[in-house]
Amino acid sequence: MLINKSEYIISATKKSNFPNLNFPQFAFLGRSNVGKSSFINAITNRKNLAYTSSKPGKTITLNFYLCNDSITLIDVPGYGFALNLKTDRLKFGEMIENLLHDNELLKMIFLIVDIRHEPSEDDCLMYEYLKHYNIPTTIIATKADKIAITKVDSEVKYQAQSVGKSYVKKEFVQLFKNPIN
Repeated sequence: MLINKSEYIISATKKSNFPNLNFPQFAFLGRSNVGKSSFINAITNRKNLAYTSSKPGKTITLNFYLCNDSITLIDVPGYGFALNLKTDRLKFGEMIENLLHDNELLKMIFLIVDIRHEPSEDDCLMYEYLKHYNIPTTIIATKADKIAITKVDSEVKYQAQSVGKSYVKKEFVQLFKNPIN
């Protein structure tokens, strides 16, 4: 799908504040600073739709974007950032659970991993969590433009095996090279 129109709708921290849009939802999960917001900007062909920062942990709410007046993209706070207080991490967990459970509009989770780094324990736990609850998930490896082109295929395979463990054979692993930078 080509996205021709995209706009920020709302930032929310609880289900009661989610936008009242009856469109399919696609959410982007991953560690802090893995490129979730940059990925959203790339697929919407907008440099500044989703806020990006070189410092991890800047996204602290669920950010909703309406695209083509027909789908909703959701930028989710990153997990695993050590400088966030334990109470903040618990709030992020609650926000994510509110989004994931009892949400008939949620069609796909895109689990974003950085191709340059080994998947963290949090990445693997998140993947296992999504699979346990039968939430459709696609793994996307970002930052491929930062490694040698000859290493891309082997790194994508390694990431998929590391995150997905036994599930990887059934998963579609998509490579993302940021066209905006």
